[in-house]
Amino acid sequence: MNNKLIYCVKCKTRVQAELCTGADIYKNRPDLLYKNFYKCPICGNYVGTHFNGEPLGSIPTPELRQARIKTHNYIDNFWKNGKYSRKYIYQILSKTLGYTYHTGLTRSIDECERAIEIIKKELNND
Repeated sequence: MNNKLIYCVKCKTRVQAELCTGADIYKNRPDLLYKNFYKCPICGNYVGTHFNGEPLGSIPTPELRQARIKTHNYIDNFWKNGKYSRKYIYQILSKTLGYTYHTGLTRSIDECERAIEIIKKELNND
C-alpha cells in the first residue's frame, strides 16, 4: 500500500494520505503528470514529494500552499545570491520561532508571514 500518515491542515488531523500522480491532481499540466503527490482522502488537498518519495511537508490548503510558495521564494532570494547560507537562514528562523523551522511544515498563513518578517528584520539590516 502506498498510503502515508500525514497531517492535513484543513482536516486538522493526521490522515492516511493516498499516493497519486500529477495526472490525478493537475490534469492540464503535462509537465506534472508523472510527479508524485499525497492526497488527503477527506478534503482532497495534496502535497508534493521529494525525489525519495517522502512528502514535502504537511498537506496544505490551497491558500496555505500559495503562502508557503511566497515564503520559500522570499527565503531563497537570500541564500541564492550567495550572501547567506541556507542553513544560516533556517537557523535564524528556528532560533527566533523556538522550533525547527521548515516551510513545508507551516500550518498557517500567519506562520508564513511571520517567517518573512523575521527574515526582513534580521537580514535586510545588513
